[in-house]
Amino acid sequence: MKGKIFLVLMLCFVSFIYFASVQAEEAEGQIKARDHQHKVVAKTIVDLPSGVARFVYDSGYSFSYPEDGVRGVYVTGNSAGGQRFLTLLELLNTTELNAMVIDIKDDHGYLTYRPEEDSPFFDISQNFIGDPKAMMQTLEEHAIYPIARIVVFKDSVLAENRPELSFVENGEVWKNGRGEAFVNPFLKEVWDYNIDIAEEAAKMGFKEIQFDYVRFPEGFERRDEILHYSVGDYQSEDGDNVQKRVTAVTDFVAYARERLSNYDVDVSVDIFGYSATISEAPGIGQNFSKISENVDVISSMIYPSHWTPYFGIDKPDLYPYELTKEYAKVENEVLGALENPPVSRPWIQDFTASWLGSGNYISYGKEEVEAQIRALNEEGIDEFLLWNATNRYTPGVNYKP
Repeated sequence: MKGKIFLVLMLCFVSFIYFASVQAEEAEGQIKARDHQHKVVAKTIVDLPSGVARFVYDSGYSFSYPEDGVRGVYVTGNSAGGQRFLTLLELLNTTELNAMVIDIKDDHGYLTYRPEEDSPFFDISQNFIGDPKAMMQTLEEHAIYPIARIVVFKDSVLAENRPELSFVENGEVWKNGRGEAFVNPFLKEVWDYNIDIAEEAAKMGFKEIQFDYVRFPEGFERRDEILHYSVGDYQSEDGDNVQKRVTAVTDFVAYARERLSNYDVDVSVDIFGYSATISEAPGIGQNFSKISENVDVISSMIYPSHWTPYFGIDKPDLYPYELTKEYAKVENEVLGALENPPVSRPWIQDFTASWLGSGNYISYGKEEVEAQIRALNEEGIDEFLLWNATNRYTPGVNYKP
């Protein structure tokens, strides 16, 4: 009798295992079918030191980090969704360039594509990139490394919609001389708003999230006691206002990297080049070393045109090689002191700064762009990004001189 009972129980157990496996296979088939249509899948990674499984989002696209380093160009939403995208594809297909930094949240605060209508970001979106999936598929087909640029604390759209998240003067949202408003880096709600957008970019298939304007407004040290704003959880923070700003900006970067750890993306930050030459920028809250310790890539903006007399160079725009080389020496020293330094990938100049006035600028073309790249290479920096606000890049440049 006991043998029969045991046999029945074993049959039940085997049946259970069989039907469970069948259901699992069916579920897997359904997932694969959905993935085939939407290229979205979640996979389990079990290589954590603790042995605890962790889910990492996989967009389904296949992008590899360029073996010889990232060499990219800046692309606006308009360019990414328009005819210029084809021109830029041709540029990357016929040169040593291999990456695009594409606006996903632009300098005004708009998304550059339309998410689903029930998205919390639909109302602040623009239809610049009409078909993001087609764009990502094209980048994949051409082996172009995709980087999503997200402008963080310069955000006129959010500031005007939510003045309590911004800086107020005389009852109005404060704007700088260019009519741009900023939101408050002290507030975690602002952090989450931007990182939620970064997560959407990761789901779209971007392999890197590049945060720009990770700072307070320029010259904030002259306004911090005039403007009305909240310091949030930093009210009780030790230190003066400068240290509170530095802590807030650094904390945002660390928090963003942690929240994005469930996505197969690197995190990078754009930063003023001069921040590497000083202990910290007092007004804007940028500490080069502290930010660098919390990112995978650091992208200093080192356009010669943007420097006042520096490194003993009276008119930096006239000397792209010398300015870039002197900067690279300083940055190497700063990053070399860190235990786990990030990849250095500076922004370099591919535009002419005629606004500097006669005698203070030169026309930038093939020779000037190559000079900057050569200076970086000589100092052991092999990655770079080209900036031109109109996305019109100099033809005929050797990007691996």
